[in-house]
Amino acid sequence: MYDMGTRKRALAMGGQGRSLNSVSKETGISRAAIRSWQTRVEPLDTRRAQPCPRCRDTPEDPDDPAAYAYLLGLYLGDGCISAFRRGVHVLRVACADAWPGLIESCASAMQSVRPHNKVFRARSQGCQYVSCASKHWPCLFPQHGPGKKHDRKIALEPWQWRIVDAHPWEFVRGLIHSDGCRITNWTTRLVGGEPKRYEYPRYFFTNKSPDILRLFTDTLDVLGVDWKQSNQRNISIARKSSVALMDAHVGPKY
Repeated sequence: MYDMGTRKRALAMGGQGRSLNSVSKETGISRAAIRSWQTRVEPLDTRRAQPCPRCRDTPEDPDDPAAYAYLLGLYLGDGCISAFRRGVHVLRVACADAWPGLIESCASAMQSVRPHNKVFRARSQGCQYVSCASKHWPCLFPQHGPGKKHDRKIALEPWQWRIVDAHPWEFVRGLIHSDGCRITNWTTRLVGGEPKRYEYPRYFFTNKSPDILRLFTDTLDVLGVDWKQSNQRNISIARKSSVALMDAHVGPKY
């Protein structure tokens, strides 16, 4: 077990631009250990571990279902769960530096779902990885499995559907914040015989998984949002009334 001073010194060396190999050779600390400290520098305190709602004698929904619905959308888009050690798993969500509000929202939702575990942010080129270590992420996100999400079946459990049905906009917001965007398109129209530029907003959602696309569109159907699938990976929302609904409940990233 390395003390905090040793851990911070190793991370500081890496922060100077040195490679993991270089830091490992000089300190004698394994690259795996240094890499794990980039996610969580404090030692895991198993005495503080709290059972998740799904592990209670009678499984229950997460204590903050709205935050869970949002985090579920983020996970299905840009999230992953990785095994760490001693049964601990790390949930990571990649958030672009261009959207500081999204980073804050992601961290807040993650903390609300696992209030007894610390949430960390690790910088990478152009983004931050918001992460949290817990033994219970596979319980909370049973979609976790080997390989990429678009290479395996993704389906929600009945208890997850119950949460999404109760908080559909939070789920859609998480999906848009991960793999979606709001943009301004333009076209030209003839007005008085002269071509005039016409601009209009639209939302896009892009994902390689047909199952995740279907979860998104099924939820839009329930909410009365019109959509079109432009190709195998893209969902477009362009009708004025539907964009207005999305603006009222989702809005652009910030």
